[in-house]
Amino acid sequence: MSSAAHKSSETSQDLLLSLAGVTKRFGPLVANNAIDLTVHKGEIVALLGENGAGKTTLMNILFGHYVADEGTVTVAGRDGNLEQLEPGAPQAALDAGIGMVHQHFTLAENLTGLDNIVLGTEPIFRLRRDRSTARAKLGELMAGSGLNVDLDQPVHKLTVGEKQRVEILKALYRNARLLVLDEPTAVLTPQEADSLFAILRKLAATGLAVIIIAHKLAEVLAVSHRIAVLRGGAKVGEMKTSDANHKSIAELMVGREVPVSRRTPRAPGKPVITLADVTIDRGDSRRSLHGVNVTAREGEILGIAGVSGNGQAALAQLIAGLDKPDSGTVEIFGEKVTKFDAHTFAQNGIARIPEDRHHDGMVGSMTVAENIAIEDVRSPEYQKLGFLDFDAIRKRAEHAIADYDVRCPGPDAPARLLSGGNIQKLILARVLEKSPKLILANQPSRGLDVGAQSEVHRRLLEARQGGAAVILISEDLDELLTISDQIAVIHAGHITPAMPTDSIDRSELGLMMAGQKTAQHAPDGTTTTNPGETA
Repeated sequence: MSSAAHKSSETSQDLLLSLAGVTKRFGPLVANNAIDLTVHKGEIVALLGENGAGKTTLMNILFGHYVADEGTVTVAGRDGNLEQLEPGAPQAALDAGIGMVHQHFTLAENLTGLDNIVLGTEPIFRLRRDRSTARAKLGELMAGSGLNVDLDQPVHKLTVGEKQRVEILKALYRNARLLVLDEPTAVLTPQEADSLFAILRKLAATGLAVIIIAHKLAEVLAVSHRIAVLRGGAKVGEMKTSDANHKSIAELMVGREVPVSRRTPRAPGKPVITLADVTIDRGDSRRSLHGVNVTAREGEILGIAGVSGNGQAALAQLIAGLDKPDSGTVEIFGEKVTKFDAHTFAQNGIARIPEDRHHDGMVGSMTVAENIAIEDVRSPEYQKLGFLDFDAIRKRAEHAIADYDVRCPGPDAPARLLSGGNIQKLILARVLEKSPKLILANQPSRGLDVGAQSEVHRRLLEARQGGAAVILISEDLDELLTISDQIAVIHAGHITPAMPTDSIDRSELGLMMAGQKTAQHAPDGTTTTNPGETA
């Protein structure tokens, strides 16, 4: 069922959820400001907004994690009558049929899918657990929705897409009538995303209501019936999806026109870093590489596509000098590397944008100025008579805040107060101001709104134009196809030969990410894809 096919004659009897005048303050910050939102049975509503717009706060109020300072949340009861939801009571939300699937799954990896689904629905003290009733109910749910998954497999053996299905089944098993999905396609291949959308349309056709929190506008346009946009804690717009387009939504989200960054033709220079037949065996696919060959050249962005957990962490650790290969060689500007440590690599002009910006990219208790200078405290520029020159550090931070539009109270503010997008701008300032020769950008726009994504892409393309090599590790195919010159695929610790971006078919790239196709160089130097396991 497309958005155009969605029924237009909704009545008050179809109303499932109503948020009226919801306001939430955290000290002087107004996170939600008098927000009204309705959701009807069988409707898929996309909730959009910049980082810090108030989407998560609003959903936390709905689910009972927060209590609104003003306003009400009303849900249609099982009998159809509208009832006010008890504030601050997650169990009341569950009982009312509200289910939530978080971006980072909340599953016990050592338990089976079945055990995860029924967990919390049975009495703790029971001598014997009869799962036949649960299996029967789940069998009906899977048959009716298309959410097929092996319930007897331990969760750690399931793919990311299968884990997400377990999460959705967990909500449906509890008789959810409204499903909230937070960034549901963040770690899915295009094929898995298409499958999810088909399932959501099927569920909506049975009367299930869905709220999707998302940043990928193309997907929002493909699956939703209606779009609500938050900005600065307030709802600034609402429209039927059939009346919306990418440009209008983006402008509504950020309050201005959002520029689209595009590659311009540029001949690559000499190799900056070369990995030759590199193997790292750490016992699991997340931290292992097998016979990897990678070359990043000056003035070129090399994209590394892959589903999370296929060796990206090992590759990033190696390029940053935080791990060394068990076999194979690493060369920087043609010189074989013999000493692997972060400081040595940084001295060679290698800079990194880490995957986890909160854990690895900054120290929350330190100031913005201290975080910008944290990798350069040994530099004479920031020392005076053997002590740190805090005036110089602060002055650099003031320039960085202005040049990179880091929105914060000032250089002396604790970094933990910054939003995700502004933390990423802080990291970009720290990395790019030094004009590095190689930039390792690991998931640089994950979780960022369309405005912040545009700024990240613009900065990386500027660095490329200035002659830097960029290795872009990303799960976002739109990002990879937009700014990468070449793309290689990582799967189960193996990396395919790099392919020119302009020659890549998006669907085939998705199959390669899932390990169902390989890329090989033909005799004429072009790259072809063949069915089979990535090797």
